[in-house]
Amino acid sequence: MLLAGIVLGPWALDLLSPALLDISAELRQLALVIILTRAGLSLELEDLKRAGRPAVLLCFLPAALEVAGMVVLAPPLLGVSRLEAAIMGAVVGAVSPAVIVPRMLRCMEEGYGVKKGIPQMILAGASVDDVFVIVLFTCFTGMAGGEGFSAWALAGVPVSIVLGGAAGLGLGFLLAWLFARFHMRDSAKVVILLGLAFLLVALEDALEGTVPFSGLLAVLGAGLGLRRWRAQVAGRLTAKFGKLWVGAEVMLFVLVGALIIDGVYRRLLTREK
Repeated sequence: MLLAGIVLGPWALDLLSPALLDISAELRQLALVIILTRAGLSLELEDLKRAGRPAVLLCFLPAALEVAGMVVLAPPLLGVSRLEAAIMGAVVGAVSPAVIVPRMLRCMEEGYGVKKGIPQMILAGASVDDVFVIVLFTCFTGMAGGEGFSAWALAGVPVSIVLGGAAGLGLGFLLAWLFARFHMRDSAKVVILLGLAFLLVALEDALEGTVPFSGLLAVLGAGLGLRRWRAQVAGRLTAKFGKLWVGAEVMLFVLVGALIIDGVYRRLLTREK
């Protein structure tokens, strides 16, 4: 899919409309919301509780070690400063839910590691890990720009995780009550769940700079909450979101491929000038 995006992109066959590339960020966010909602609908809250400490450590320890490794090794090997190495480490430490979530869901469907909760831990850890590395990246780039280290932003990590998770679980509970009280088609439930997921993501943008809040983690929590209180409905909706992901996955990775090669060429042209 990435190769298809490179070939179809503006620096090869140029078959993708510029208007499509202009809204690629929104389309990629749409795909991400779909896969995170599907992940939440497949998770059991009890499995995460049983995982305990390993699930918590997966949320930040791998990324922290990658950042530390980059800070130690990049300056002597690549000739960059410690701060630049820290920024590189925050980029390298980030994981892609669009890659990890479908693979872990497949492991769960096929029964690999389910008894010990390994796929479930990785699913939850991948979502929280993104919040952690984004905050680190913001702090490091702020320092590079002369703004200094923001301790408040770093302290906002647990706050954004707790608020996002609580808001998602609360929404999942309300949806479970709504679907139990009012009969509607599963297609209508998908539309309602998707609309509220986008509202949570928009809420994160609206609260930026005032209240730390993770919209993507809230999306995951909404699906998890619905699974907790209406497991039968969540099972049916998981199949619906699985079908949506078939098209969203193609759209996501083709656009990523087109934008990667576009960014590389623009960078090379800038250096030449």
